[in-house]
Amino acid sequence: MNDIDIESLKGIANQLRIDSIRATTAAGSGHPTSCCSAADIVAALFFAHMRFDPKNPHFYNNDRFILSKGHAAPLLYSVWAELGFIPSEELIKLRRLDSDLEGHPTPRLAFADVATGSLGQGLGVGVGMALCARLDKLDYRTYVLLGDGECAEGAVWEAVSLAGINKLNNLVAVVDINRLGQSQPTPFEHDLDAYKARFEACGWRTEEIDGHDIEEILEVLAAVGLGDQPLVILAKTIKGAGVSFIQDKEGWHGKPLSKDEEARAIAELQPSAKSGIGRPIAAPAQLTGPNNAAPSSYPPLTYKLGDSVATREAFGSALLRIGGADQRIVALDGDTKNSTYSDKFFKKFPERSTECYIAEQNMVGVSMGFAARGKVPFASTFATFFTRAADHIRVAGISMSNLKLVGSHVGVSIGEDGPSQMGLEDLALMRAVAGSVVLYPCDAVSAEKLTDQMALHKGICFLRTSRPKAPVIYKNEEDFPIGGAKVLRQGDNDKVTVVAAGVTLTEALKAADALKGEGIGITVIDAYSVKPLARDIIKAAAQKTNNLVLTVEDHYPEGGIGDAVAGELSLEGIRVHKLAVFELPHSGKPEELLAKYGIDANAIVRKVKQLA
Repeated sequence: MNDIDIESLKGIANQLRIDSIRATTAAGSGHPTSCCSAADIVAALFFAHMRFDPKNPHFYNNDRFILSKGHAAPLLYSVWAELGFIPSEELIKLRRLDSDLEGHPTPRLAFADVATGSLGQGLGVGVGMALCARLDKLDYRTYVLLGDGECAEGAVWEAVSLAGINKLNNLVAVVDINRLGQSQPTPFEHDLDAYKARFEACGWRTEEIDGHDIEEILEVLAAVGLGDQPLVILAKTIKGAGVSFIQDKEGWHGKPLSKDEEARAIAELQPSAKSGIGRPIAAPAQLTGPNNAAPSSYPPLTYKLGDSVATREAFGSALLRIGGADQRIVALDGDTKNSTYSDKFFKKFPERSTECYIAEQNMVGVSMGFAARGKVPFASTFATFFTRAADHIRVAGISMSNLKLVGSHVGVSIGEDGPSQMGLEDLALMRAVAGSVVLYPCDAVSAEKLTDQMALHKGICFLRTSRPKAPVIYKNEEDFPIGGAKVLRQGDNDKVTVVAAGVTLTEALKAADALKGEGIGITVIDAYSVKPLARDIIKAAAQKTNNLVLTVEDHYPEGGIGDAVAGELSLEGIRVHKLAVFELPHSGKPEELLAKYGIDANAIVRKVKQLA
């Protein structure tokens, strides 16, 4: 590249700085110094290196860019303004209610594949995208810009490890090492060797550069893809670079410039600033696109009434069954696949399977990467281990990610393994996620049919599966729409409506039979869709039982089925009573624990008699 082009890129970088400063000053908040440190890197990437269609950010073979340091959002928005995708006048609407240029990027913007800003998550998403490119036989590369401060997050190193194991040479991480965190300097400041040693220990190729030297940046980028290792570019930068009175100074993180300071800064930057409008961008290769279309149907089920099958095993069978018909489906595991039964899919479709090892945060991030590229990722582990990935799941909700999570080994019914392995908080966690669907089957047929529904539904879904075997109570032809429920027992003189799901649904049916022998009728509802809840079905049943409802769940009382039902129906004058796990549980046999913690058939019988 000649000297004129180098100077042009330097000018574009300064224009990006100007745009970022103007936007944050207009907003009265934001992170202009974090934008300034990365401006040269981003200018070189977008205007001289990456291959993409600036008019179509979703094109399947575009190089991907993830701004993991999401607080530098104005820099990303400025890039797309200089590419002509965003009108430049929109930039000063940053952080306003009437603009999608939010404080941190979200997929409300076509060029943001995922939400970022909860630091440490972008690289895991990038790993998923890089794996997806390999699966789809496409040559796009994935670039992830991280801050040095976020490299303290464990999730970063989970992603670094997996990328090294899988030799993802189509993945490039760029660490903006500007030395300064939010409240103090970062632990290694400008010690690039400290970062180098860590990345190289995980199998990465490393390059150290001056992050403000355009020529050096381009030289390193020209070698992207060499060898079989992922590449990390360790860029020594200055926070606030380009503005003399704020650069490399503490106390400027997340602080916009005043109007007077804005004018001074622009006066320094403007003489050499250049627009990127009209600059030619390298086009992506026109390779055959992936088949990401949903099938017209899935193969039928073949269970017999009375078969004894655990719902976790039925999930594994469902994943295998629909995986053959739906090429969008990929499976991810946290080294539990022989317990969640996703190993059935892994054995049949190894090319669509990713072992993420015992790193649940990263498993969710990698899944988000697959989802952003049009796949339907099913990530499974013990439900309790998903709580470790709570923030990643939360951000998946903000990202409107098409993510499918399957948590097994729930509640005290797992038995002898004890409380550290018992998923007792998962319903509360998953119900709280924006836009989530939460499903809880009681038998093999409902487990398989709900797996089908998850695959076809657009958005984040959680399927709660159980360890114990349970009898098949539904016919293979039964439908299980999201938001539905099944009324399994109902009589004219029922005293109480019992709402249950999973293992407690089986117990509720036993209780109904026992109470019937004593002349007491109860309505039993299978609330397989915990969110959205079948409010009208439960309400109609409750109105026939003197507005009296009893919920039964293998979960702590906070945030589960009882709270879901009470939250929907209490204002209707319906009284909701709960049976749940009200204390810290102990190891024991499943039937012993269901009895001890008051959620078995006998406990239901006692409670119904008390209420009736």
